[in-house]
Amino acid sequence: MKLLVAVVKPFKLDDVREALSEIGVQGLTVTEVKGFGRQKGHTELYRGAEYVVDFLPKVKIELALDDTRLDAAIDAICKAANTGKIGDGKIFVLDLQQVIRIRTGETGPDAL
Repeated sequence: MKLLVAVVKPFKLDDVREALSEIGVQGLTVTEVKGFGRQKGHTELYRGAEYVVDFLPKVKIELALDDTRLDAAIDAICKAANTGKIGDGKIFVLDLQQVIRIRTGETGPDAL
């Protein structure tokens, strides 16, 4: 089992969710986050004053997957989140030691 964490642009969230639904991903968790990478922020003008926005808004998507669905999920996220511009995001894949469904007590892949 794997934990897939993707950080993408906020306006791409619906596209990513739809792409994951199409391949059969049943659940995910979304968190609004801020960060920067190679973009290093940007300057904006507000009421005549210029200021620097260091941390840009992003969306972090987390989902637990069986190993057999991992490649399809990565491909779906890459295609749905891609704009071809800097700041499209990143995907992190972590090993998942154990999953437990609280309601039923199921464990492992059955809990996904």
